[in-house]
Amino acid sequence: MSKGFLVYANGELYLQQAYVLALSLKKSNNKFPISIVTDNNVPNHIKKVFDNVVTVPWKDQEDNSRYQVFSRWKLYHCTPYEETVVLDSDLLVLENIDHWWEFFEKYYLYFPTKAYTYRGDIVTSNYYRKQFDNNNLPNIYSTIFYFKKNEISHQFFKWVEIVNNNWQLFYGSFCKNNYPKNPSMDLTHAIVSKILNIDDVITNKLEKTIFFTHMKPMIQDWKYPEEDWQFKIGTYLTRDLRLLIGNYLQKGIFHYTSNNFINDDIIKKYESA
Repeated sequence: MSKGFLVYANGELYLQQAYVLALSLKKSNNKFPISIVTDNNVPNHIKKVFDNVVTVPWKDQEDNSRYQVFSRWKLYHCTPYEETVVLDSDLLVLENIDHWWEFFEKYYLYFPTKAYTYRGDIVTSNYYRKQFDNNNLPNIYSTIFYFKKNEISHQFFKWVEIVNNNWQLFYGSFCKNNYPKNPSMDLTHAIVSKILNIDDVITNKLEKTIFFTHMKPMIQDWKYPEEDWQFKIGTYLTRDLRLLIGNYLQKGIFHYTSNNFINDDIIKKYESA
């Protein structure tokens, strides 16, 4: 059964992020392929690091939403793999994660429910997640998630399409407290999980295998946070691509969140590696 990573990236900025993500996967000696889903013309130097370049299907209208949430349900239908791990473009893979696939064998869908600070502590702040807490929605993250092609997963993503296309209606019903200004895949996936009553089947609140560091500034437990975490603490990427935030060596998956994090120096170091 084919397995691989899939990243959605439209726009020059996100193509660049996806490029560095793919390089980080290869540098970490992950043996599974990675594909990109995009509407853009992909430059040759980016194209060569991906095993497949997939065009976004069924473009009946422009998706101008933030993070292009209205197109992301299509990933289930256009993945070239039978088993897929979807990765946001603004990630770095800092170590080998091949063992993830053994963990995923127990699931047909899996979403993490925990994120970690750069110091390795579980995020406890709900600063960005009041809709989940105040509306009794499962605390699902879509930064990384897994699905296996089968009828149950197919049903889940049919519902994702329905909620995406009617998000004001569904958010009005499921997010009566702290109604959001814009749709998000985290909320949409959580709402579908609640509709289908499968929260306990597609998450595992005790599991720590799927580990990612989340760098949004308001969840780092700083007394005086900045709008951009990079104003608060230094970043050091060594020649052998060990990443330190302050004095903390980063491991696993690093979700840098800030679009100006990737610069020419980081790109050159990964290209050289």
